[in-house]
Amino acid sequence: MGRVVTPDYWDDACKYLSRRDRVMRKLIPQFGEARLQSRGDAFTTLARSIVGQQISVKAAQAVWDRFAALTPGPSTRISPSAVLALPVDQLRAAGLSARKVEYLRDLATHFDQGAVHVRQWAGMDDEAIIDELVAIRGIGRWTAEMFLIFHLMRPNVMPYDDVGLLKGISLNYFSGEPVSRAEAREIGDAWAPFRSVATWYIWRSLDPLPVEY
Repeated sequence: MGRVVTPDYWDDACKYLSRRDRVMRKLIPQFGEARLQSRGDAFTTLARSIVGQQISVKAAQAVWDRFAALTPGPSTRISPSAVLALPVDQLRAAGLSARKVEYLRDLATHFDQGAVHVRQWAGMDDEAIIDELVAIRGIGRWTAEMFLIFHLMRPNVMPYDDVGLLKGISLNYFSGEPVSRAEAREIGDAWAPFRSVATWYIWRSLDPLPVEY
């Protein structure tokens, strides 16, 4: 089992958001002591994000469980070399598309060959990390933002391309009416500097199961 870490800013963020936002004031108490959690393994976090692209939380979990079962050791710390050792047909049989298999193997290659600068990420700002990550095949801005939220636990990330976030803003703030990016940005401005925390609660309002990567 990986070491579980929770953000030290969480309680302050909840108080701040509850003061500034009527929806957050109502949502936050519904989920008690639940917190964003990071298991501290960069490769596994990015692999989970790739698996979760374009599919529901539930479907992503099912595929992830089958994928993780193919590798030795805990599902919270999958090794890049173990992924590279798996035959493509086994990965496909776990429910991964051909493209996601390509992406996972490319990600594993980057980590296996030391082409990503894991140790320097802590000192880099959000956009610099996003720039480095999107240079890897299969990692777009959304995946990089998931990484910032769930692995590095950066407090102020707002993933505007996330379907769940936009749906949650629509339901919680606009009575289910479609939401433009500009409207979502306006809501997000009120959440700063804790956009990640508010986003997490919006996700929880749609699916009470905690999102993990």
